[in-house]
Amino acid sequence: MSTPASSGESGLLRFGLFEVDLAAGELRKNGARLRLQEQPFQVLVVLLENAGRVVTREDLRQKIWPADTFVDFDHSLSTAINKVREALGDSASSPRFVETLARRGYRFIAPVNGMEGLASTSPTTAGSDAKPDSESVHPGLDVPMPHRGMVRALFALLQVMYLVFYVNALHHLSGVDRVATDSLPYWAARLIVIAVLVTGATGIPLRFYLLSAVGFDFRKLGETFPRLFPVVLAMDQLWAIAPFLLLSQIGIGLAFAATAALLYVPFSERTLVRMAYPSRA
Repeated sequence: MSTPASSGESGLLRFGLFEVDLAAGELRKNGARLRLQEQPFQVLVVLLENAGRVVTREDLRQKIWPADTFVDFDHSLSTAINKVREALGDSASSPRFVETLARRGYRFIAPVNGMEGLASTSPTTAGSDAKPDSESVHPGLDVPMPHRGMVRALFALLQVMYLVFYVNALHHLSGVDRVATDSLPYWAARLIVIAVLVTGATGIPLRFYLLSAVGFDFRKLGETFPRLFPVVLAMDQLWAIAPFLLLSQIGIGLAFAATAALLYVPFSERTLVRMAYPSRA
């Protein structure tokens, strides 16, 4: 059986808690060796050498399965990919490492360290995007793969911000009523108060759900959030007008600027979720 071009070279490839020892032919997690058969290991090496780029099924067949090998290639490749995912604790539906691209192939989507020494020997992937070997590209967004911890922290910070908004508005509901009554017609002031009550009552549990989901790294958040997004968008757009209730204190310019920023926040939340929890293509 053939071996990927650089698997005989000395070096380590690291991603997350894992490392691949090319010389020893071993996959380790936190220094402990994981059981992974030769063929799945070779598939993993090829994907790592092309991190951020699409590796077609035909590329994998040519590199790992010799032409004179009489096997069910599709079944063998699917089994190897499943073994790799099992070893990494990965999921096809919400991938952190190996992404399936329907009718195209596979792509390793996590940042990989230790690629410098392999640049000259990494196999070229036909039809892949022309990206530097040292740069992992986020699937679907075509941007460098961000640090997941930072992305999740920013998303959590936005949820805390809205929780503060809701709790503060409910705590000072009489003040909100007074400001709205002084600034708006009676019916409009009533609508503002009702909106604060309704969005606060629904927004607090929603934000706690999103905060706990990202805090516990719920892998299906990438699938769940798009379904919640219309609700999140409607609530956030409604709260975007809140700065105008403080018009007498902050002035028209600052109120307009704050509203413009708040109008953008739900789209920022959606992008952060896509960065941290990429969906299948």
